[in-house]
Amino acid sequence: MSRLFSRPNECIPADLASLTEVITPERFEELCRDHSDLRLELTSTGELIIMPPAGNTTSMRNADLTYQLRAWTRKDGTGVCFDSSTVFALPNNARRSPDAAWLRREKWDSLSERQKEGFAPVCPDFVVELRSRTDSLAHLLNKMLEYMANGASLGWLIDPKSQRVYVYRPDQNIVILENPEIVSGDPLLPGFELRTAELW
Repeated sequence: MSRLFSRPNECIPADLASLTEVITPERFEELCRDHSDLRLELTSTGELIIMPPAGNTTSMRNADLTYQLRAWTRKDGTGVCFDSSTVFALPNNARRSPDAAWLRREKWDSLSERQKEGFAPVCPDFVVELRSRTDSLAHLLNKMLEYMANGASLGWLIDPKSQRVYVYRPDQNIVILENPEIVSGDPLLPGFELRTAELW
């Protein structure tokens, strides 16, 4: 049975509330087209996740995060970056939307035009999750582990509430930075330094 998650528990469209089946990737794409006003994700076991729109503060923080990554990406030129509206089809069949992501240029160029226009079947090399007021920290910590298990090389979970940044790298312990002014993306993203002042 498909489980529905919503943070917070807002009104769910009737057709989504009545879902009882496990959601396939194909059905997920249909639901995304039918409900383009909602942020949807799919777990590897076919559970649909319904997320409410971002509040103004979270949206402002996300804009700053994306701006900083985009500025570095344009200057560096070795990859492409994405905002929070992008869905990636991970190798474990989950469909995930990180708040910001970066992918090596050669991986992006290896995709077909159809794959680029849809939910690209690839895990980003770098992912960022920005915790909002309604996000469960445990859920986000598990999501970061999923990215690592599916091929990400670097992940940041940014928690404005505690002013912490959780840094993930494959086969390494999680590093927790307490109220950092700058978070470095080296060596994967050489020279990229995220300034956190606007995120707190």
